[in-house]
Amino acid sequence: MAKGLFITGTDTGVGKTYVAAGLATALRRHGVDVGVMKPAETGCSMHSGRLIPKDAIRLIKASGVRDSLAFVNPYRFRRPLAPVAAAEWERKNVNMGKIINAYHVLLARHDFMIVEGAGGIMVPLSQDATYLDLANAIDIPVLIVARPGLGTINHTLLTISALRRREVPIAGIVINYAKDWKKRLAERTSPQLIEKISQVRILGIVPYGSKAFAHIAENLLISPPSG
Repeated sequence: MAKGLFITGTDTGVGKTYVAAGLATALRRHGVDVGVMKPAETGCSMHSGRLIPKDAIRLIKASGVRDSLAFVNPYRFRRPLAPVAAAEWERKNVNMGKIINAYHVLLARHDFMIVEGAGGIMVPLSQDATYLDLANAIDIPVLIVARPGLGTINHTLLTISALRRREVPIAGIVINYAKDWKKRLAERTSPQLIEKISQVRILGIVPYGSKAFAHIAENLLISPPSG
């Protein structure tokens, strides 16, 4: 089994946190000591003078870790923008070295790490780095979360292409119904076509509101990532 999993999406709003939290819980039930990380979170709400990163907190609860939020979520911003843009609004900078150091601190404490990006793999994290650069730097396979509807073939294949150009291993694809989509022809045919064209496994299709992540976790435990 790999030492971790980097979770990216084909777009924003595809349910990365939902899938990341579901997998953290499922792997934990399989006896895996799972650490979690959300390197940068934007769109945080302010409470009592503090920014609250809801996604990071959800991951902490799902995994049951007691790690400091400073390591789980090194950067948080109020505006719902790409991290580099949100940081600019607050006259701050995102430092990749700080994120990588936090990742290694957590990796030393846990058997397996789940790291969740923001938006898609090419979203700029800092002035000189994207989430693709981060995934490459921490050297763990990427799980792609895709939506089921029309357009997902293009978005998913572009994501796979970007990862393969950098020779970043791909663990597989999860099709997530983040909305209560009707299963029309596109939803029925897209997963098989993506798998056929890309030769990347569809590890699971998650119906809207489903908590059934056990089979995806089992696939990750027994099968190595594809290239």
